[in-house]
Amino acid sequence: MAELLSGAQMRAIEGAAIASGSVTGLDLMERAGAGVVEAIIREWPDFASGNHMATVLCGPGNNGGDGYVIARLLQDRGWRVTCHVLGDTDRLPPDARANHDRWAAQGPCVPLTDRSAGTVKSMPDLVVDALFGTGLTRPVEGEADFVLGNLATIRADFGVRCVSVDMPSGMCSDSGRTLGCCPRVDLTVSFHTEKIGHRLGNADTCCGKIVVRDIGLAHTEQSDARAGHVWMVEPPAPDILSKRTDGHKYGAGHALVLSGGPGRTGAARLAARGALRVGAGLVTLGVPPKAQAEVAAHVTAIMQTPVADAEALAELLWDTRLNALCLGPGLGTREAQRALVETVLPLGRPTVLDADALSLFSDAPGALFDLCHDRTVLTPHGGEFARLFPDLAQRLAAEPARGPAFSKVDATRAAAERAGCTVLYKGASTVIASPDGRCSIHSAQYERSAPWLATAGSGDVLAGFITGLMARGMGPMQASETAAWLHTECALSFGPALIAEDIAEQMPKVFRALGT
Repeated sequence: MAELLSGAQMRAIEGAAIASGSVTGLDLMERAGAGVVEAIIREWPDFASGNHMATVLCGPGNNGGDGYVIARLLQDRGWRVTCHVLGDTDRLPPDARANHDRWAAQGPCVPLTDRSAGTVKSMPDLVVDALFGTGLTRPVEGEADFVLGNLATIRADFGVRCVSVDMPSGMCSDSGRTLGCCPRVDLTVSFHTEKIGHRLGNADTCCGKIVVRDIGLAHTEQSDARAGHVWMVEPPAPDILSKRTDGHKYGAGHALVLSGGPGRTGAARLAARGALRVGAGLVTLGVPPKAQAEVAAHVTAIMQTPVADAEALAELLWDTRLNALCLGPGLGTREAQRALVETVLPLGRPTVLDADALSLFSDAPGALFDLCHDRTVLTPHGGEFARLFPDLAQRLAAEPARGPAFSKVDATRAAAERAGCTVLYKGASTVIASPDGRCSIHSAQYERSAPWLATAGSGDVLAGFITGLMARGMGPMQASETAAWLHTECALSFGPALIAEDIAEQMPKVFRALGT
């Protein structure tokens, strides 16, 4: 999986490369500027030739230095370029100052305090936002706030194309949260790798399209994925989903999904179907006796068995072939259902707790965490997360006063450590963390945006996918990552008007496309 970097991690990589003597800061700045210009031309081929005009907003740090390089390279292509400068250029970092001086010798610089920077009489074809990038630590205010606020107007009303260097100014590179005003741009050009903030918070609203340009830094394989690193979930390798030609059904595991009572069995049936479609060898629904006729009318390949109460469940689980369990979808929130969870978790088997199984403990989440083990997966959405981890949710909801801001990654990592198990915090950016600190993001954003997944029962299918993959032998972290990717891919395969019943039925098509 590709690594996502924080702002501090990116600066450390650049600093180490410069300290080694393999590259200079000026080299990196030149490569970054060239990468932005290349991305602009590739995105808008009509900019490759002709008479065009650009406004480059240059900030008080190295992001501003990139802006001066971009201005010079665009001018070399025949563009008319003006740089609008924030702050005292005498206080620029050395490399940024060198590029400022080089630009100032050949092109105009206008102080950002000149309000004409925000109300341009002759509209440019392009605005380049090189104000803050990944280095923003406090909310945007003053003249920068005024100018960035006007970008939305000129983009919408005059069709001016807007590009941000590394991050849209006003966005925290570690959290995707906005610090004051943050423009919505058409294209964001980042360097080396994407940043964590590109895949969290408001990023997909503000960043437009993200392009990453190589600037010659080494991509080293991290030996310890737990030391604060975050990884991007990518398509699973076909071999981890394939089945052995000499295998049998029990070799692919036997998943048990517990159902609610009459009128409440649909969610569990969705989860069970998901577990079966993702490749579990057998799937059984544990059903209250009064709901068995209802379930029998809807299932064929999925089996069912009566589970009247916690005592009956304990008796059933003497069968150790039931190697992965799912509790929560449509389960109900009475004390009897809580006893089911309290029966299952002490056994230490791979277990997914979703929906009602989480709400059952909203009055005493610590009691749930005491029962969880390292083969448990909790799959909360935002509301459930807030009930289980109210202090973390409160920090996420608070308006950030400075950066790096508290992020969904921070919250999920803290939740996994507290619960002692894997936590999958659902959303367009789904964050998955294990109690040992490993963390990944599955992004259903940008080109993989699947907003129609926001439909009743979608999360139940996801819980079934995770359960089925754990029945097949995957660990909780890998099962959660793989399930999240497959869940979105199934939605993309079907398209708009998706309902929950459609998701698992796309799995054969998705598997074939993977080469499984």
